[in-house]
Parts: sequence; C-alpha cells; structure tokens
Amino acid sequence: MKVIATNRKARHDYFIETTYEAGIVLKGTEIKSVRAAKVNISDAYVLIRNEEAVIMNMHIGKYEHGNQFNHDETRSRKLLLHKKEIIKIFNKITRDSLTCVPLQVYIEKGLCKVEIALAKGKKNYDKRQSLKEKDSNRRLSKVLKNNF
Repeated sequence: MKVIATNRKARHDYFIETTYEAGIVLKGTEIKSVRAAKVNISDAYVLIRNEEAVIMNMHIGKYEHGNQFNHDETRSRKLLLHKKEIIKIFNKITRDSLTCVPLQVYIEKGLCKVEIALAKGKKNYDKRQSLKEKDSNRRLSKVLKNNF
C-alpha cells in the first residue's frame, strides 16, 4: 500500500467515529496524476446523491503529457461502495448530523482507494485540549527516550 495523500486537517477538526475504504472512478489522465502524487484532499468532502457516494473538491493536478485529453482538476468523482454501506452512511449523516470526510488516498494492488470517515466536528476548546495532550505525550516520550 502506497499512501499518496493524507488529510491531517480532518483529524484536527473532527472526532473520527468510523472509517470506510472506497474505490474511486477515475479517468486515464487522473490515475497517472495520482501515481505522480499530485493529489490534495484537504478541502474535500463526501456527499450522497441519488444513492451514490460522490467526493467533491478533491484536487488532482493535470497530467503533463495529457494534451487535449486532460481532466478537470476539481470535478466530482464517484466513490465505489456497497449499497448497504452507502445507506448506512446516509442514515448516520442525516440522523446523527455527522460529516463524511476523506482521510487518505492510497494505491493498493494497482487500484486507487480512498479512506473516508464519518466524523463529528470539534469545538475550539476540544482542539486546544487535543493539542495539549499531543504536546504532553511528545514531552513524555522525549524524557523517556533520554533516560533510557
């Protein structure tokens, strides 16, 4: 598994509840750009439209040798999920007021996959608390490393 892009902003802004793995429907020049790691998912989100999962605002850069066959960089792309998973995600989004965000894009066995998560938004004080915990863990590991 080769990780292409991660969404660090999502882990900072949301409490992650459940994760799903989904395939993406890509065009020829898009998969070539993905393999060249020209992907940005920091502003991306997932919508459920007509019983289909769609990823929006995922930026895949243009392929240099694409000529007239190049793709639109921020077009909406269909995600490949089982019907039961899509229904479950839709119910959680509507009932529990959760958000569906992509966490990372990776290539596994030659196929491009996206890890998406159902997440709940953090408040500012939650973000500060998580930063404090991260900082204290970092200091503790540094002290333990220096002592041993």
